[in-house]
Amino acid sequence: MSETSAEHTGQDGWIACLTYKSLATAPPSEPELSTLVSKARTRNRMLNVTGMLIYERGAFLQTLEGPKDKLDTLWTSIKQDRRHEHIEILTEHIAPARLFSDWDLLLHSRNDNAAPVPKAASVAPPAIDAHIRKLRELALNADDVRINAFFASLQDEGWTSDAVVTLLIEPTARALGDAWLADECSEFDLTIGLSMMQLAGHAVRRHTSGSAIRNTQYKILLAVAPGEQHMLGTSILADQMTDAGWRVDMAFPDSDEALFNQLRAEHPDVVDIGLSDAMARPQALPRLRTTIDHSRLAASDHPTVISVGGRLFAEAAATAASVGADYARLTAAGASIRMAELVGMSRATKTANRQPGG
Repeated sequence: MSETSAEHTGQDGWIACLTYKSLATAPPSEPELSTLVSKARTRNRMLNVTGMLIYERGAFLQTLEGPKDKLDTLWTSIKQDRRHEHIEILTEHIAPARLFSDWDLLLHSRNDNAAPVPKAASVAPPAIDAHIRKLRELALNADDVRINAFFASLQDEGWTSDAVVTLLIEPTARALGDAWLADECSEFDLTIGLSMMQLAGHAVRRHTSGSAIRNTQYKILLAVAPGEQHMLGTSILADQMTDAGWRVDMAFPDSDEALFNQLRAEHPDVVDIGLSDAMARPQALPRLRTTIDHSRLAASDHPTVISVGGRLFAEAAATAASVGADYARLTAAGASIRMAELVGMSRATKTANRQPGG
């Protein structure tokens, strides 16, 4: 890390973050993996370091975050550990907040011979948690009939579309991601499950739309991050923004250049770039930062607010600053209000800069 980064970590609580991948020199057994994690948690607690470790079929992916000097000490030790090799740093940056503030080391394991990894306790109220678990199973079984019937019954009880999205659909997407990480479903099952949630979101919106206040002066481009295959959040946000009266365009770019060209052609007031709502994908941060930098260049002649979304940001909104975004949506529901505020501020700033002496 640079000297500039070292100085910055001492201000405003900013911390150093590092993500790397490596290969195990020999596949660890379940007891060996448990011992490794137990020792790492004790060490990380002493150093005020938090993070996540993924082990899957001989490969490690780890994100670590904490004070720069402590992280440097830890990284020196990790590089010398003979239990892994071919170590490659994926990202090294400074962030204003931790992604894993409650975890000395959060472990996800996909070891063919390993016992299931215990899951973190749900923070949802018991009744909501029961709904999420039910929806997860229905989604994995692709039972769209029962999913739609379930949501219809909730709406009969007075649930709003925003409540359904915030309390059920988006948390169910994260539960599906957890099921994949725990090897309880295949990637195909995960994709189908997310599609079920996407269709359910459309159905909920059809039954409750029509009363929105129209405000067609604002235009948004909704883009899935290049390379991202999950588009649940982007799809739900499209419904939400349409109901709020925004002019909505969609983009599924396969490269930064494709997104750049669309931004130059359409001049939206907001561009929202979405990652997966099921998987955290911390390894996607460096590329997303580059995508946002390119988007800034494309929108240099028009004040454009850049928003990001996905599980990574829903669980740690402050991470938006680390990729250069203006806003991270915790949920698609209600995002139009904050985005409209940011557009207004952006326009006011541009107008002020045009005044004599501005």
